[in-house]
Amino acid sequence: MIRIAIVEDEKSYVQTLEKYLKKYEEDYSVSFQIQAFYDGLDILTDYTAQYDIILMDIQLKHLDGMKTAETIRQLDEDVAFIFITSTVEFAVQGYLVNALGYVVKPVTYLAFSQILKKAIAYVLAKQTKNYLNIEVDGGFLRLDTSNIYYIESQRHYIMVHSGKGDFLTAGPMKKTETELSSKGFCKCHNAYLINLHHVTGIIKNNVLLSNGQELPISRAKKSVFMDALTNYIGGTQ
Repeated sequence: MIRIAIVEDEKSYVQTLEKYLKKYEEDYSVSFQIQAFYDGLDILTDYTAQYDIILMDIQLKHLDGMKTAETIRQLDEDVAFIFITSTVEFAVQGYLVNALGYVVKPVTYLAFSQILKKAIAYVLAKQTKNYLNIEVDGGFLRLDTSNIYYIESQRHYIMVHSGKGDFLTAGPMKKTETELSSKGFCKCHNAYLINLHHVTGIIKNNVLLSNGQELPISRAKKSVFMDALTNYIGGTQ
């Protein structure tokens, strides 16, 4: 059972999303527990971390969706946010709360099902996490890939920068890149393999990461990196 909250002030869109969720249940043999809220204040009242996924309209009447999500994120670090928005410009703010992606109104079932699939995968991944196994001085280390910010190439070695610290291990970078390419990692530069989940913004030719690190985007990698990032936040990767 996957628990989903809908926060949307337009009743017609609540009905549309509920219809799409029921169709998804039938198409993929999953089970949802759904609860609807018509304003950000409603879901924040006595909030507990009981939802796996929150479908959040950004433009709510009383307390907007972004401020609502920021408050929820302080209380719940694991819930998956999917933003419902009238324009992609608003969705970019989703970086602030590590949103999994967005869909643009008018919402189609195809677009919705793609991002929902990604969110469900995220929920299941909390139970079956991905790990990167590396050799370090004196032994062997298994790192949760979601906890890795980026990996840096250092000649015949690589430095893994993570929430648990920085770890130097034998390369090559190419092997690690191949292993992680299907897990939301992409190069922004020959020297840097970035976890797209930790990207908080792009300023000029630099990537901002959730740990405060700022890394350069090379001219040669920019197009591929930006495509990968767009697909990731749009829910197609």
